[in-house]
Amino acid sequence: MKALVVGNGGREHALAWALLQSPNIEQVICTPGNGGTATMNNCHNLSLGLDDFAGIVKAVKENQIDLVIVGPEIPLSLGIVDYLREHNIAVFGPTKAGAKIESSKSWAKEIMTQAGVPTAQSQTFTDALAAQEYIDQVGAPIVVKADGLAAGKGVIVATTRSEAIAAVAELLGENSGKLVIEEFLTGSEVSVLAVTDGKTIRPLLPAQDHKRIGEGDTGKNTGGMGAYSPVPLVTQELMTRIEQEILQPTLAVLNQKGIDYRGVLYAGLMITPAGDPKVIEFNCRFGDPETQVVLPLLDTPLDEILLACVEQRLEQLPALEWKSGSAVCVVAASGGYPDAYEKEKAIAGIDQANQSGAIVFHAGTKKMQLEQQEQIVTAGGRVLGITAVGDDFNQAIAIAYDAVKLVQFVGMYYRRDIGHKYR
Repeated sequence: MKALVVGNGGREHALAWALLQSPNIEQVICTPGNGGTATMNNCHNLSLGLDDFAGIVKAVKENQIDLVIVGPEIPLSLGIVDYLREHNIAVFGPTKAGAKIESSKSWAKEIMTQAGVPTAQSQTFTDALAAQEYIDQVGAPIVVKADGLAAGKGVIVATTRSEAIAAVAELLGENSGKLVIEEFLTGSEVSVLAVTDGKTIRPLLPAQDHKRIGEGDTGKNTGGMGAYSPVPLVTQELMTRIEQEILQPTLAVLNQKGIDYRGVLYAGLMITPAGDPKVIEFNCRFGDPETQVVLPLLDTPLDEILLACVEQRLEQLPALEWKSGSAVCVVAASGGYPDAYEKEKAIAGIDQANQSGAIVFHAGTKKMQLEQQEQIVTAGGRVLGITAVGDDFNQAIAIAYDAVKLVQFVGMYYRRDIGHKYR
């Protein structure tokens, strides 16, 4: 069968790579894709925009695509799944109504309240003065979140009142005129990505992202500077609680609202010092960079899981099978990210890193003519996700960082402590 992956980041490269591991998949097309998907065997890119729904339908028909997988949240929130379904195209991802669980944090909070899901106390504001009065009332530290989509960077953890007031001014001005202010939770953050056909829901292996730009989890939030999976903190007992207390009740409320949710329900969780899971946020798609460490550990063919969700027969699918061991992903970013950074810097050493035992997933790259030859160059803030699978965390970390040392581009920056808390 043939699959089409919508998106151009590291998550989409990982999805395309995982699909091509399956004996059922003969070809993957990525739109628009990146430098990595352009250079994989049995994979090629189409230059279509994420919002070019008509163009994607045309490409599906011309290339006889059997399944479309939507990677990013933006086309999901714009209704790409609704559009493709209207054209009788098999597509993995929630509808526009379902994607609201990520595109509106205030709406997601309402869903959690109705579902009785444990989460941080919060209030929603459209007025800066009212938000300031609330901050004065509850004090700092406190978390200020843009209500809408913000590419993983619309969250500011304010440690003082002045930081919180500044966060309100910044996020209220940049987004939809609405923000959520919630209590600061302590503990360990964990990402649990679950697949669902709207009736049955199955979690994938838990992962832990590293959101902050600086080592020791310092500095600004980013889209993610690295990840590892599985997470030793998440025992089978805790995963059962996450399913029963969070995932299943949330899906039930979505059903009650008449939302046919077939895709990924991603729960960003805080595991409190007492060992209880609380929801920080929900996302409507595969995580990035969590996907880059979860999928290399997956033994069940990815296409079989996604098709079972699309065709609403996930309950009939055998238990998911996983490789033993651990996976670690280190993100190589452009200097200056998550603020301003330069692009179109030639990247060296990708082939050597792949040959060293790592898997180099491209996040922000493209192919272009540079110095009279075609080269892979930087095209984003997060450039590469250098991933390794090992028998344990020590081995996976060692393989990943040995591979990182083989890659060079001007301004390259990476954290040196990904996964080290479990070393």
